[in-house]
Amino acid sequence: MTNNGTAPKTLGKTRPHQTQNEALVFEKSSPGKRAYKMPPLDVPIVDPAVVLGEAHRSESAQLPELSEIEIIRHFTRLSTWNYAIDLGMYPLGSCTMKYNPRVNEAVARIEGLAEAHPYRPDALAQGILEVIELLQRCLIEITGMDAITLQPAAGAHGEFTGILLVRAWHESQGNARRKILIPDSAHGTNPATAAICGYQVENLKSNAEGGIDLEALARQVDEETAALMLTNPSTIGVFESQIHKIADILHAKGALLYMDGANMNALVGKARPGDFGVDVMHLNLHKTFSTPHGGGGPGSGPVACKAFLEPFLPTPVLVRTARTEGPGTTGLAGQVPETTGQLHWNYDRPQTVGRVRAFYGNTGMFIRALAYILANGPDGLRQTTEDAVLNANYIRAKLEDLYELPYKTASMHEVVFSDKRQAAKGVRTGDIAKRLIDYGFHPYTVSFPMIVHGALMIEPTESESLEELDLFVDAMRSIAKEVDETPELVKTAPHSTRVGRLDEVQAARKPILRWRPSQ
Repeated sequence: MTNNGTAPKTLGKTRPHQTQNEALVFEKSSPGKRAYKMPPLDVPIVDPAVVLGEAHRSESAQLPELSEIEIIRHFTRLSTWNYAIDLGMYPLGSCTMKYNPRVNEAVARIEGLAEAHPYRPDALAQGILEVIELLQRCLIEITGMDAITLQPAAGAHGEFTGILLVRAWHESQGNARRKILIPDSAHGTNPATAAICGYQVENLKSNAEGGIDLEALARQVDEETAALMLTNPSTIGVFESQIHKIADILHAKGALLYMDGANMNALVGKARPGDFGVDVMHLNLHKTFSTPHGGGGPGSGPVACKAFLEPFLPTPVLVRTARTEGPGTTGLAGQVPETTGQLHWNYDRPQTVGRVRAFYGNTGMFIRALAYILANGPDGLRQTTEDAVLNANYIRAKLEDLYELPYKTASMHEVVFSDKRQAAKGVRTGDIAKRLIDYGFHPYTVSFPMIVHGALMIEPTESESLEELDLFVDAMRSIAKEVDETPELVKTAPHSTRVGRLDEVQAARKPILRWRPSQ
């Protein structure tokens, strides 16, 4: 501890900047300051009002005026308040904040790819179209599905697209059906997606192992059930070992199995959803294939499906005019057949659900994901999965003597504890997460899934080394000890940040998002 007894001395990996009360850039402004020096004007001066007409401003814009060093220091200080994957581990369960290799960024910035305009004629865009097609083939192989669209811009958008496919297929059979079943451990976007697509949501209770109760499922599935939206592994990090039986129960009643692919980081190279009965699923490129995550986008949530759903895919669909067999390009599984003829977008899709995204999706994410897939290859992708599962189980083994483990089922890529033991001392999961900030770590996912009261959802991903995992384990063990000896220290954390605990309800309901000059 430091001399004030609030912040760890040896375990913390980050420290606050010496300046903790940075003013707004407008508040730092002083009239007449400049961050640049321009040479004298050597052309005739023309009245701006004549050139700009009505667009000419009558008053100067209220922009801040600062020196170069003030600007640099201001934004550098702000950057020191941000946590980033380059600083340390993100233990966010189900969010898979894995490291984004720098080579992905370099490839995505190749001039011909980065500057490919979406309105460029297909004949002049064969390079980027080849990238898109190869990624599609890789993802189809990884998932064991038959067809795919890369249009959706995020995971939730992929859910929306996938359930639109479900609805379109049922309508083509003469009955759109009425309801969708969703487990109580599902991501919150699942019921929202079902409702947006016009379905009633029916909750499905988990069993004692945290998985699907087959008897309950059999009772609830009927001729009005359109699909089950299932996350596998589930949000408590448990693989549905009865997945084949789940699929059989649904298919026997004409219902479909939709899989939320958020947790594919535990399956890639080990199991393929298409092989265990999934009809349609979405992927999160940022969760599984190392594209940037967060910040409002751009993201990507491809949707893969079985052949009977292919006619309903969003338009346009990428097709090639002809194919010939023979030795060809290197793909995920090595040599793939040589393809001839040009790639082009097919808009003639009578049964399509329509376009769900401007243009064809976020191509910058496609390039990054493909770079990651090809750099790893089949063996490397399988290794990342095994490492992710190993890391999660290492944390489980190191912490289960101090934190309650509500489900004893084998963990996959993440482990979910509860705060039951700490709650006896008045300390809840949110308190522990805020105290973790003092140790230099981003907090884990708090209070989710909701079937675990006071949940601590932890996912280290395959990115983290043994040294980093041990630092995290030491921090969590130290906090557990603090709860036993000085619980108030944890209940009032964090202590090392520029501000303490905020009124989160007030901040959400009445945020201050705009600076106004004093009158």
